[in-house]
Parts: sequence; C-alpha cells; structure tokens
Amino acid sequence: MRQFNCICHEVVFFDNTQCVSCSRELGFCPVCQRIVALVGSDDTGYQCGNTACGAALRKCYNYRVEGVCNQCIPAEDYLHNGFCNCCRFNAVIPDLNKGDNRIKWLRLERAKRRAFYYLDLLGLPRGTAQEGFHPPLSFEFKEPTTVRTADPGSHKTAALLDEAEVVMTGHLNGTVTINIHEADPVERERLRVQFGERNRSLVGHFRHELAHYYWDLLVRGKDESDFVAVFGNHLVPPYHEAIDRYYREGAPYDWREHYTSAYASMHPWEDFAETFTTYLEMVAVLDTAHHMGLNSGCAFSPQMDIQQMVGHFIRLGTILNEINKTMGLKDLLVRSFRGQVIDKLRYVQRLINQAGQALPVAGSRV
Repeated sequence: MRQFNCICHEVVFFDNTQCVSCSRELGFCPVCQRIVALVGSDDTGYQCGNTACGAALRKCYNYRVEGVCNQCIPAEDYLHNGFCNCCRFNAVIPDLNKGDNRIKWLRLERAKRRAFYYLDLLGLPRGTAQEGFHPPLSFEFKEPTTVRTADPGSHKTAALLDEAEVVMTGHLNGTVTINIHEADPVERERLRVQFGERNRSLVGHFRHELAHYYWDLLVRGKDESDFVAVFGNHLVPPYHEAIDRYYREGAPYDWREHYTSAYASMHPWEDFAETFTTYLEMVAVLDTAHHMGLNSGCAFSPQMDIQQMVGHFIRLGTILNEINKTMGLKDLLVRSFRGQVIDKLRYVQRLINQAGQALPVAGSRV
C-alpha cells in the first residue's frame, strides 16, 4: 500500500474519507487507483482531485448511504447498480439494527478492499455469472441470527437463520462466507489462541478464501495435472477425512520443511490456499515497504524471481519482527519458506501472471 495526497498536499491513507487538514471529502478513484479529494457535490457527482486523472465520479452506495465504504464509481457506470467494484459482490450483509454490527461490517469492508487492491494490482480477474465467470464471486457476512440481503436502497431482512446453525468462515462454489464475529478483535484473538494459530486477521481471511475461489476459477479443469505435480493429489484422501485427521492429530512434526504454515499440511487445497495467501502477503508487504521508503531499492514486479522476492520478504520480515519484539508484540511475519515451499510459490506466481494483465511495477499507476 502507498500514501496518497489531498489537493492541499496533506498525506492521506487508503481508509480515509476526509482530509484532516482541509476537511475535503476523500474517495478511492478506480480510474487512477488513488485516494483523492472529491471535487464537486453529491447532487451532480464529483471530479477526481488527481489533476492527472480528473475522472467524473459518483460515490458507491455503501459510501453515500451506509458509511462503510470509501470507493467511487466512474460516472458512466453508476446507473449499473450503484455499487463499487468491491461492494457489488456482497450477497448478504449483517443486520444493521443489532448492536455493533455496523462497525463489524465496516471492518470487514476495509479488509476486503485491501485484499482487492492487490488482486487488481496483479490483474487477477473476478466477476459475476452475468459476466461469464464460473464460479461467480459473492460474499456473505453472517452470524447465526438475523441477516440482511444487500439490496441497494432497501436492505430487506432475509429469513432467520436456524439458531443452532454454526456459521463457518469458508468458501463454496464462489461464495465466500465470513462469520462477522471475526470482526470482533477479542473474539478473533480467542480463536487464534484456541486453534494455535500464529496469526489470524480479517484481511488474512479474505486472502485465504479468495485463494480457494481462484483455485476453482484458474485450476479446476484447467491446470489440475500441474497442480497435482506440485501440491499432491487433492482427491486422496477426501477433504472431509483430511480435515478430521488434522484436528485430531495436528500437523506433522516436520511441516516447516514442506508447507508455509501448519494448516497448509491438512490437504492440497489448503496447501494451495495458504501458499496463494503467502504470495499475496509478500506482494502487499514488499509494495508497501517500497512506497513507504523501507525497501526503496526493491519495487515489486510480477516478473521478479521468486527466490529474490522471498529473500527481500525475509529480510524485511526480520526487521519488522524485531521492531514488534521491542514493543512487546507478537511477530508480524510468521511464514515458513523451507523445502518445497519455493516451488509452490513459483507455481502460484506463474498461475497469477497467466491469469491477467499484471502491471509492470506498483508505482506505474497514474
């Protein structure tokens, strides 16, 4: 991620909606991929405050009405559905009349936007059934109580879920489900400790479940033989047997020699998802470090050799982990890069680069 600038030259950041210096409204412009000052008024739309862009914009419905988004839409696309390219994939949102569900939804949308930013940087496709994507992508933010459908302008309440239903964070046929209690920091930390995870975050959930989506989109029926050669047979053992064994016995003692995380050892699908997540993490961290001046000699490029990329990531991770230890906090970067992991990352990099029109470097945007 990078810093941006308001018209008044104040530094602004990816989640901002208002400049603290001049109080101008801010929004993410999808044309120049920047947080910009919004010039104009909502009655007639806005103009992108980046003078090199100047695109005509309208606020996303969830920005203008719900206050959980900060993205805009090109004015010519606004009549399509009123949602930005992040919010348009929402199928189910939380019941906003309950407790702190709105702040939980806000946290979920912030994490989703950060995940999407790097999908766009890498040129990874996503879309709906109407756009010819199989499976189509959608998100359901649920709790085992009342939920609401994401119908623009009305948000009608859907049927009550069975109170005994356990809402599991996961992916199935293009639908990513997130239990909204993950957006409660206390609950998320409790689960992190309970499951013995070294890290658990909202943006991490999105990256992992989107990795499963991209397996279905890019690997299933298209690249399965190469996948099996790198990750193993995903049909043997069956997934339900693998997950039962993992939670009964745990990861093998030598998992660090073969996997980027303990969870990846459960099944080839989870191995792929964790490796894909690790690649997205490396891209995000190296891109951010470059733009923040911490790693100015290494601008991320999709064509970067994977060994070089891992080397930069480990060196940067060592610094960041030591800073956290100095502050009495847990490590930020906790992945393993031994043994077969490099070959798996190379496969993911090849798959991503073939999937879309990746930008040459992060700094090349308008």
